[in-house]
Amino acid sequence: QVQVVESGGGLVQAGGSLRLSCAASGSIYSINVMGWYRQDPGKQRELVASITSGGTTNYADSVKGRFTISRDNAKNTVYLQMNGLKPEETAVYYCNADVLRLDGRTYRYWGQGTQVTVSS
Repeated sequence: QVQVVESGGGLVQAGGSLRLSCAASGSIYSINVMGWYRQDPGKQRELVASITSGGTTNYADSVKGRFTISRDNAKNTVYLQMNGLKPEETAVYYCNADVLRLDGRTYRYWGQGTQVTVSS
């Protein structure tokens, strides 16, 4: 079993900052890509940022220059530093991890999500 748990969401004013954390645990051999997605009710889940085990990052155009993704491979943890938040970025933010399990199988695991609310 593998668990993915996010933390760090909350309420912030427009222009403010939040830092999200996501830790994976369980029967993990290694993790390739870890990423952050967000979803507003009635909309599709969209990629915010992702990072490989080697540190290669990918960002949605809308967050480039404001958000920074990083990870600690030893802790199987990924972070998302969000600066300059906008009200339209209010959403549930989900973490995922592409895990190579100890049984040799690869699977994408998702966390339960953390709410980020940006007030205007």
